[in-house]
Amino acid sequence: MSEIIAVMNQKGGCGKTTTVVNTATSLAVMGKSVLVVDMDPQANATTSFGIDKTKIENTIYDALIGDISVKKATIPTFIKNLFIIPSNISLSGAGMELSRRENYHIVLQETLKDVVPLFDYIFIDLPPSLGVITVNALVASDSVLIPIQAEYYALEGVADLINTIKLVEKRLRSPTPIKGILLTLFDKRTRLSKDVRKELKNYFGETNLLFKTIIPRNIRLAEAPSFGKPCLIYDPDSTGTKSYLKLAKEIIQRDENVQLNIAKTNIDKVKKDSEVAGGK
Repeated sequence: MSEIIAVMNQKGGCGKTTTVVNTATSLAVMGKSVLVVDMDPQANATTSFGIDKTKIENTIYDALIGDISVKKATIPTFIKNLFIIPSNISLSGAGMELSRRENYHIVLQETLKDVVPLFDYIFIDLPPSLGVITVNALVASDSVLIPIQAEYYALEGVADLINTIKLVEKRLRSPTPIKGILLTLFDKRTRLSKDVRKELKNYFGETNLLFKTIIPRNIRLAEAPSFGKPCLIYDPDSTGTKSYLKLAKEIIQRDENVQLNIAKTNIDKVKKDSEVAGGK
């Protein structure tokens, strides 16, 4: 069963694109079929896979406005099992165009529906803003992954984002549960990082929203995009690579646990129904 995950935070510099690129790559090398949808006009996810954003002909923008099919915009990366719908600067005008449409908030959902069954995971990389594009992503997604930087006001920022998600859910009647909150750019040498981690654990510890995996501040993670490669390809042995592999495993484990719980609930229901029927 496919899962669409929006990776978002209204603050820049928290590792959204790094998380999309490296989590998607990690899941792909584990045998999962993965699609990255680059919804940021800066197209950093696109260039992180070595794709020249100035030369691509078909982008997510072309699919959104209906010029081409979404399948035509979907291209393979050089990594097995991993595909991308690329972006470029043309997407910067999409918000204005979409806002003029009736039911503007479901355009991305309708656009992606033909490719959703083809993938285990679809990651949507979003710009650091809360506009029409972000609303479309929330409506189209099954869950939200929130990366937050280990810095002061991190908790305040994520609280604001959660309130925004709830507001979209209420007004558009489109629930998008939080898959997890990911602590990024963590520097174990600093007291600040440790304090932020403690604060997040105190706030989210009982909800199971906080991922156990922590992404460190790592120079190899920072260097990899300039070489057009995910960190797993650029430096397989780096701390950053190992952290994202660990995150991918945690995501898979969480999903397996959810499926087990669903199965258990269904079995219990069948058992209860059979007992009621037998009593009659």
